[in-house]
Amino acid sequence: MNITIEKIAYGQLLAKSQPKPILNEEDYDIALAEFGSLMSQEELTLEEETLLSLWGLLIEEYESKYYPIPEATPQDVLLHFMEVRELKQADLVGVIGSKGVVSEVVNGKRAISKAQAKALGEFFNVNPSVFI
Repeated sequence: MNITIEKIAYGQLLAKSQPKPILNEEDYDIALAEFGSLMSQEELTLEEETLLSLWGLLIEEYESKYYPIPEATPQDVLLHFMEVRELKQADLVGVIGSKGVVSEVVNGKRAISKAQAKALGEFFNVNPSVFI
């Protein structure tokens, strides 16, 4: 079954919403409002889903340029998992090494080795590559 967008309905949505490249904070606020309005609806037509995707792409492009998310270091990832699980350094003793080794890793004085990444991956039940 081939589902196609109804051009008239989509054209009316475009005319009402008027999506365009986001060049400043005012445009960004408008885009977020339009996106939010569509997201708050229970069900969307195919035309509304298409418009939602368009707004999403415009917002994503603007945010990646003006609000980039810095990449997390392996230490950042470890600290995050520890915080989420409410763990202390002592909880990792035996998982990645002695008390001194754990302290050095957690405080960024020592890089996480491949063996430690594997152990942390098993401990936190995640892919070890997030710690490398």
